[in-house]
Amino acid sequence: MLFLGFSAGVPFLLIFSSLSLWLREAGVERAAVTFFSWAGLGYSFKFVWAPLVDRLPLPVLTDTFGRRRGWMLLAQCSIMAAIVFMALIDPAGGPTSLTWMALAAVLLGFSSATQDIVIDAYRIESADTSLQAMMSTTYIAGYRVGMLVSGAGVLLLASAFGSAKDTYQYQAWQWAYGTMALVMLVGVVTTLVIPEPGSRGTGRTSRPIKDYAGVLAMFTLAVTSFVLTVYAMGELTDVVTSTITGTSGVTPLVGFMIETVRLGTGGIVAWLVATCVMHMGLVSRDMMRDTYLAPVQDFFKRYGIRTTVLLMALVGMYRISDVVLGVIANVFYQDMGFTKPEIAGVVKTFGLFMIITGGFLGGLLSMQYGVIRILFLGALLSAASNLLFVMLNSMGHNLGMLYLVISVDNLSAGLAGAAFVAFLSSLTNIQFTAMQYAILSSLMILLPKLLGGYSGTIVNNIGYTWFFTMTALLGLPVLFLIWHTGGWVKIGQSADTLATQQRHEPGVS
Repeated sequence: MLFLGFSAGVPFLLIFSSLSLWLREAGVERAAVTFFSWAGLGYSFKFVWAPLVDRLPLPVLTDTFGRRRGWMLLAQCSIMAAIVFMALIDPAGGPTSLTWMALAAVLLGFSSATQDIVIDAYRIESADTSLQAMMSTTYIAGYRVGMLVSGAGVLLLASAFGSAKDTYQYQAWQWAYGTMALVMLVGVVTTLVIPEPGSRGTGRTSRPIKDYAGVLAMFTLAVTSFVLTVYAMGELTDVVTSTITGTSGVTPLVGFMIETVRLGTGGIVAWLVATCVMHMGLVSRDMMRDTYLAPVQDFFKRYGIRTTVLLMALVGMYRISDVVLGVIANVFYQDMGFTKPEIAGVVKTFGLFMIITGGFLGGLLSMQYGVIRILFLGALLSAASNLLFVMLNSMGHNLGMLYLVISVDNLSAGLAGAAFVAFLSSLTNIQFTAMQYAILSSLMILLPKLLGGYSGTIVNNIGYTWFFTMTALLGLPVLFLIWHTGGWVKIGQSADTLATQQRHEPGVS
C-alpha cells in the first residue's frame, strides 16, 4: 500500500500545482492557468465509471493478472502515456498547444482517478477489517511522498535543467515531466509483484459478456454525448458571457453560473442517451439496478431524505475554502517573487511534513474527542488560516512569513482531512463501499474545483487580498452544516440503529 499510495500521489500535482507553475512560466495568463484545474474533474465524476472498473473484465489483462491488477496495470500505463503526452507539448506554442495540453491533462486526470478506484477496491479486498486502518495510513503516507516527488521534485528538476520565471526553457519542463513518467514504474512494478486479492464480501455474481459489453457501450455513448454537448455549447456560452459581463462587470460569477449550466446540460443529454440505450434493450436492467441504483437507494434508506441532503451539502462544501485557494496558491507564490527552489523547499517539502503531522494529530484528537468535534475544528482552522495569506500578500517576498503560513495552513488541512476521511468512511455501507465512497469522494471536490477554475479570473478582478478573504468566508456555511449534522448523525452507529432512531424522530423522512 505504501508503493501503491506513491503511485497514486505522483499524478495529482502534475495536473494541478506543478502544471500551473509550468504554464505561468511559459507566459500563459493567470485566468487561463486556473481553468486547467478543471482537468482534474475526473476525480469528481469517478463514481460514473467506478462500477465498470469494478465489474468489467479486460481482454488478456484480466485473465493474466486478475481483475484488480489488470485494471491497475491499465490505469498506470495510461498515466505514463498521459504524462509523456504532456511532456511533448510546449504550452508557449499558442492556443493550439494549450488545447492539446488540456486534452493530455484530462487524460491524466481520468487515468489517475481510475487508478484510485482500483487501489481503494484492492485495499478493501486484500486485508481484514482489523487491518484497514493501518492499510489506509500506509497508503496516505505513500500518497504524500508521491505528491512530494511530483511537487517539489518537478520544480527542482525544472530549475536544475535551466528554466526560470524570466528565462523559460521548454526542454527543462519536458525532461522534468518525462522523469515523472519513469517514476510511475514504481507502481507498475508493485502491481506486477503483488498477489491478486480475493473478493471478500462483495456478493458479485458472474454475468454474460454481453451484459458487460452493453454497459460499456452505454457508458461510451453517454460520455461522448456529454463531451460533444459541452463542446458545442462553448461558442454560445462565450458569446453570452461576453454580452452579460460587458454590461454587469461580474465576470467570475456570471462565468461560473454559465459553466454550471453548460455542464448540467451535458449531464442531462448524457442521461437521456443512457436512458435511450436502456430502453432499446442493449443493457441488462438488473445489472444497472444492482450497479448504480442499489447503492444510492441504500444510502437514502439508511439516512432518509432530509439527512441525506444535509450530508451531501456538507460533503460537497467541506473543502471549499482550501481547494479554491489551493488552485491559485502556486501562482500566488510566484507572483510574490518566491523562486521554484524556495517553493519546493517550503511549500512542498516542509509543507508535506506539516500536513502529515496534522493528519496524525487529527486522528488522535478524533479518537479522543470524537469525529464531529474535530471536523468542526478542522473547518474553522482551514478557513481562518486563509487570512494569513492576506498578511503574506501585504508583506511580499518574506520567507519567514511563508513558513508561518504553510505551517498553519497545512496543519489545519491535515487535521481536517483526517477527520473528514473518518467521517466519509463512517457513512458507507460495507455492501456498497466502493460505489458509495466513490460518490462521496467525488462530490467532495466537484463544487470546489468548479469554482476554483475561476480563481484566476476572480483575482484579476478583485485582487489577492479580497480573494483570500472571500475563501475564508466560504468556510462559514460549512461550520453551520457540521453543527447541524452533529445532531442528526452519530459516527459509529450501525445502519439498523440509525434507521430505527430516525423512524421515531419527528420530521425525518
